[in-house]
Amino acid sequence: MAPKRLKIAAAGLGRMGKRHALNFLNRTPRAELVAAFSPDESEIQWAKQNLEPYGVTLYTDYDQMLQHAGLEAVVIGTATSVHAEEAIKAIEKNLHVLCEKPLSTKVEVCKQVVEAAEKAPHLKVMCGFSRRFDSSYRDAADKIERGLIGRPVVVRSQTCDKHDPSGFFVEYAAWSGGVFVDMTIHDIDLTLWFLGDDVTLKSVSAYGIRAVQPGLAKYNDYDNAVGIVEFWNGKIAYYFCSRMMAHGQEDATEIIGTEGKLSVNANPQINLLNYYHSRGITREVPHDYYGRFEMAFVQESNEFVAAVLDNKPLPMKLTNAVKAVEIGSYLQEALVQEKQIRFDESGKRV
Repeated sequence: MAPKRLKIAAAGLGRMGKRHALNFLNRTPRAELVAAFSPDESEIQWAKQNLEPYGVTLYTDYDQMLQHAGLEAVVIGTATSVHAEEAIKAIEKNLHVLCEKPLSTKVEVCKQVVEAAEKAPHLKVMCGFSRRFDSSYRDAADKIERGLIGRPVVVRSQTCDKHDPSGFFVEYAAWSGGVFVDMTIHDIDLTLWFLGDDVTLKSVSAYGIRAVQPGLAKYNDYDNAVGIVEFWNGKIAYYFCSRMMAHGQEDATEIIGTEGKLSVNANPQINLLNYYHSRGITREVPHDYYGRFEMAFVQESNEFVAAVLDNKPLPMKLTNAVKAVEIGSYLQEALVQEKQIRFDESGKRV
């Protein structure tokens, strides 16, 4: 008898949606991509060339796709504004869900997804924070768990994109939630992983500039920003996010403990090659986030499928996806309103 394969559909075929679809089609052996949805005609044309020849049924209506015969799960990579709505609809159709981050840019909407998932505990519902599946970050988490750096008290983390002069990120800012919700949310999730998801907010501060994308002003967003989050248990997180890197993607993290320090990607490079020449030594870096985290996304899809088919626990709490958006939203508010936000010892805003 052939081994069981999870019948999954891909919602959204844009920048990240295409990658999810191809990962489940070609790089997740225990999954079978049976359907895909997009309301965009150009994305459907791409799917007719890259998905349909392999037996994937295409839909331009999300609700119709959910009715696909035998469907068991959905991976959601559509626009952030519809993540929560589509996740809840899938849950109500008794489907497992892997949703791109964030669940929503609004905390209350994120909570609605968690509530829907709690009503269906037999389903696996996961928000895809890809760095949780990166081998280097997992190694760091293992060393922290083993106490190799003592008590972790400081996280210094950054997400920095290569500069894109096309104007893409200006238009993207119209619905992204801002740089802290869109970019730093990954670093916030790492903080919850490394410092503990029980941390309680004490203060949030943020500062930003528009150095190369002045058009971001109409959306109250910035192309470079720094945020500082203080916790009541004597821990602190420092974040830097940027859309201005000339050389490529540079996502790096330091975890500083009472007995040592860990760094991830402190010297970014695309591979192990160094080019020695008359002007020095050259080491290339990834062009974008997928160049850095491609294998993490592949691992994510395979672990999600294994959790469903083998009824294993998911590697992260869905409630952490809410907390990450909450902290990101406070950072964005502090940035835009140019003020520090403080909290009492119970975490209530004061």
